[in-house]
Order: sequence, then C-alpha cells, then structure tokens
Amino acid sequence: MRHLIHILATYLLLASFSAFPQEPGAGHAQTVRSFIAAFNAHDSSAMSQFVADDVQWLSVSGDSISVETNGKAALVSAMNGYFQSCPTCRSNLTALIASRDRVSAVEVANWQGKDGPKMQSGMAVYEFSGGLIKRVYYFPVEK
Repeated sequence: MRHLIHILATYLLLASFSAFPQEPGAGHAQTVRSFIAAFNAHDSSAMSQFVADDVQWLSVSGDSISVETNGKAALVSAMNGYFQSCPTCRSNLTALIASRDRVSAVEVANWQGKDGPKMQSGMAVYEFSGGLIKRVYYFPVEK
C-alpha cells in the first residue's frame, strides 16, 4: 500500500509539472522513454545511441554504490546477456520527473516466470551530459 501511495504521489507531482511544457530536461525525459523503448525491443544497439561513450550503470544499495557496467561497449554486452537470460523482460515507465541534468523514473518490470507473469517496480535516476545518458543510478527493488 505504501508503494502504491508513493507511485500515486509521484504521478500527481509529475502531472502538476506537465503544465509547463518548456521545463528544463523535457528532452531528457523523451530520451529516457526512447531508451526504454529500445530496451523493450531487446535492441542493445539502439539503446547505445542514447548513452555517452563513458556511460556508467550504478547500483545503489544502502550506503554503497557498485559499478555494474563502465562504458558503452560494456553496457551493450551486459544488455545482450540480460536479454538472452530473460527474453520476456519488459519495462514500463510509470512516472518521470525531469530536472536540468537528471530524470528520475519509476519503472515497472514485467516478465514471464515459471509460475506465471511476474512484476516488480524500481527507481532509477538518469544523469545527462551533452544530451546523452552519462550515468544510471538504479535503486534496489523494494520488498
């Protein structure tokens, strides 16, 4: 229930910003949408078009941050392996909040598990530089 309230509050906050179409970072939000669309197509090459050469994918857990991938080639390789291991995985963006250099997103992942459809949500912050995704901070799924 707490998770649902958090998503609803984020959505309402996002909706209140939608009255300002020229808000900073609006183009970055579209880049994140395109990045996730390429993810859903399982097209790591298309995903790479939206990231900087030195992109980093970081996992945040409590008081530590670990580097999952470092560089565009490593991200493409990791995504190729991920798509092989989870051919039914897809992600939906349920909320986006954009600032000048960052986009915060609530993402809901869906996949087919052994016992039927599965779903979980997580949060990510996409950091931009020069119009491209420079870093992705991914926070653990809340249990």
